[in-house]
Amino acid sequence: MATATNDAQLSPPTRRYSASKRLLPYLLSLPALLVCIGILIPFFTAVFYSLQRFRLSQPWNRSMNWGENYLNFLSDPDFWNTLQISLTYAFLTVGLELLLGLAIALLLQKPTRLNNFVSIMLLMPLMTAPALAALMWKLMTNPNFGILSYFATVIGFDDMRWGASPDTALFTVILVDIWVYTPFMMILLLAGLRSLPKQPFEAAALDGVPKIQQFWRITLPMLTPYILTASLFRLLDSIQQFDIIYALTQGGPGDKLMVFQVEAYLNFFQSTNVGRSAALLMILWALTFFLSNIFIKNWLRLRERARGEV
Repeated sequence: MATATNDAQLSPPTRRYSASKRLLPYLLSLPALLVCIGILIPFFTAVFYSLQRFRLSQPWNRSMNWGENYLNFLSDPDFWNTLQISLTYAFLTVGLELLLGLAIALLLQKPTRLNNFVSIMLLMPLMTAPALAALMWKLMTNPNFGILSYFATVIGFDDMRWGASPDTALFTVILVDIWVYTPFMMILLLAGLRSLPKQPFEAAALDGVPKIQQFWRITLPMLTPYILTASLFRLLDSIQQFDIIYALTQGGPGDKLMVFQVEAYLNFFQSTNVGRSAALLMILWALTFFLSNIFIKNWLRLRERARGEV
């Protein structure tokens, strides 16, 4: 009663301001709510389709199979091949990009004009669309006029077929991925290195600790949260890779590079098997969710340890 009486005694402008202040949190959260709805609608649509026997070429034969698409994967060698290739590709690209990015970041750690200029120039591949980068590399690896094929011949690889050979197709797409995304790892790790406190390094230098020991005992432990963050972002992107692989080899030769996204794309647009395609994407989502949880739990554990809570 007292609150209602006080509101009644307020002047109209004051009442409007009070109402606006109460509505402000809901207005600020409205964009996030709209984005969430925009994400959930296609997500649940994919879940619904994954539980169906549904081909675009036979729309009259559409029916619910209640998980049969998922059960069929257990005895499907193509699915296990896709899972193996996707995980191999993801972990190889992230691991190599992490090592190269960290090495480059260490070389550019000192904030000089030259290092800042070089770090900006190294970001140029990251500004290139991955599909366009794949087409550029496809031209450079052409056996007839590609410059990389010429250099391979010079050093003794006379019959280097790059993406056209089952033996070198994975190597080729990993090479393109490293060229495009290593700058992403480099810039995140460089930001982490430059934000580290200087006092531990100054104390170690006064004690005569070698640089290599400083790296293993001081730099690397303090940089680990940045490494986990950069690796998580790249892993989530790499395990969903589509444009580089499809533009370069379309999942071939054969099924050598048939990762989840390419397999789902071909199932939908070539085989018109909507149910299987949606089931593949849902398994990819579950795999991504599982891996991201592992990274986030380790990141939180490291943060608690840094605060002395563990």
